[in-house]
Amino acid sequence: MTLEIAVAAALFVGVMAYALFGGADFGSGFFDLTAGGPESGAEMRSLVDHSIGPVWEANHVWLIFCLVTWWTGFPTTFAAVTTTLFVPLVLALAGIVLRGAAFAFRKYAPSVGQARLYGATFAGSSLITPFFLGTVAGGIASGRVPADGYGDRWSSWLNPTSIFGGCIAVGTCAFLAGVFLCADAERTGHPGLVHSLRVRTLSIGILTGLLVFVALVPLQNDAPTLADGLKHRAAPLIVVSGLAGLATLALLWLHRFGIARVAALLAVATVIAGWGVGQYPWLLVDEVKIDDAGGAHATLVGLLVAVGCAAVLVLPPLVGLYWFTQTEKAPAHDARAGG
Repeated sequence: MTLEIAVAAALFVGVMAYALFGGADFGSGFFDLTAGGPESGAEMRSLVDHSIGPVWEANHVWLIFCLVTWWTGFPTTFAAVTTTLFVPLVLALAGIVLRGAAFAFRKYAPSVGQARLYGATFAGSSLITPFFLGTVAGGIASGRVPADGYGDRWSSWLNPTSIFGGCIAVGTCAFLAGVFLCADAERTGHPGLVHSLRVRTLSIGILTGLLVFVALVPLQNDAPTLADGLKHRAAPLIVVSGLAGLATLALLWLHRFGIARVAALLAVATVIAGWGVGQYPWLLVDEVKIDDAGGAHATLVGLLVAVGCAAVLVLPPLVGLYWFTQTEKAPAHDARAGG
C-alpha cells in the first residue's frame, strides 16, 4: 500500500464517520420540521434536542478532519473541487452555520414566535446541508471536476448524479435519525412518539432504498466509470447494503430498535463504502488517480502520524460521549421548542 492510498483510506474513514454520525444529526431536522405546531410538536422537538444536544458540535470533528486531511494530503484536488463546486460548498457551509446558530438561539428565544423562526431555520438548514454535500459528491463521482479546477460552476452539480446524490443524502440522514430517535423515544418513555417515529422511519427507509436502486439507471450514462465500479468491484457491498436495509426495516417493524440502529449504520456504511470502492482508484473521477494526487512525502507521513495520535487521543472521548448520551433520561418538553 502506498502512502497516498493510506492517507486516502484515512480520509475516507472520516467521510464515512461524518456521513453516519453527522448524518443522523442532520436527519433529525426532518422530524423537527414535521413535528407540528408549538404545542403538538413540543414533545418531538424536546426529544430531538435531547438526542442531538450533546453531540451536534462534536460531530463536526469528522468534517474538520476530512477537510484538513484532504487539503494537506491532496492539495491540488482540494483546490480543484473547491473551485469548481464553489456554489454548493458555500450553500452547505451556510446551512451548517445557520443550523448551529438557530439550534442554540431557539433554546433562549423570548417568545414562541421567535422560537418558531429559529426552529424553521434549524430544520431547513438540516435538510439543505446534506443535499448540497450530496451534490458535491455527485459532481466528483460523475467526472465533472477537471484537474485544473475550472469546471462549469453550474452543470458540475446540477446534473442527474448530483441531484440523485443530494436526495439520497437527505433521505439517508432522515432514515438514520429516525432509527436513533425511535430507540431514544422508547428508552426515555415516550410511547406516543415511538409509534409516530416508527411509521415515518419505515416510509423514509423504503423510499430511500428505492431511490438508491433507481439512481443506478441514470448513472449508466451520466457517471459510467462509477457505474462500472458499482456493477463489479462494489457489487457485494451494494448487496450487503440492501440486505442490511431490509433487516433494519424488519427490526423497526418488530420494535427491535436497539439492534435496528446497528443494522441501519451497516446499511448506510456499506452504501458509502460501495461508492468509494466503485470510484477507486480515482480521486477525481476520470481526471486524477489517488497515487498521482498526493502532496510531499514528509507531509503524508506527518498526516498518518497525526491520524494515529487522533485515534488514541480523540476517539475514546468521542465514543464515551456517544455512549453516555444513550443512557441519559430525557427532560420534560418545552413548548418554546416549537417550529
